[in-house]
Amino acid sequence: MLNNLRLILILMFAFTTFRALAEPTILTGTVTHVRDGDTIEVGKIPIRLNGVSAPELKEPLGPQSKKFMSELVNGKSVSCELTGAKTYDRLVGTCYLDGEDIGISVIKVGLALDCPRYSGGHYAEFELAEARKRIKLPGYCR
Repeated sequence: MLNNLRLILILMFAFTTFRALAEPTILTGTVTHVRDGDTIEVGKIPIRLNGVSAPELKEPLGPQSKKFMSELVNGKSVSCELTGAKTYDRLVGTCYLDGEDIGISVIKVGLALDCPRYSGGHYAEFELAEARKRIKLPGYCR
């Protein structure tokens, strides 16, 4: 009888834990800072855009990518679907402005590339040929 009770408790715990892990975490708030073309801060929480690779600030198109992202989202309310992953001090997620994926926005204007290792190729169709020539895709994206 005691073993059956233990089994029931373990199964209940496992079911609720796995169910909670399966549901994405949504973070909604105002963008207070743009670090670069693929990292924003919502409040004080840094978010790395999942599957998006923008050039670093010292690389060609890096400052333009940051400027574009700043003009797009700074001071505006976004909703980010977090993956549960973390890179350095940043949470990882897909962020939306008025229902539009901001990762697509920066890629469509040629200021970032798809990072297929993390996006599964989701953003590849939005890349510009000129951007592929000018932006170096980091090794960790392959």
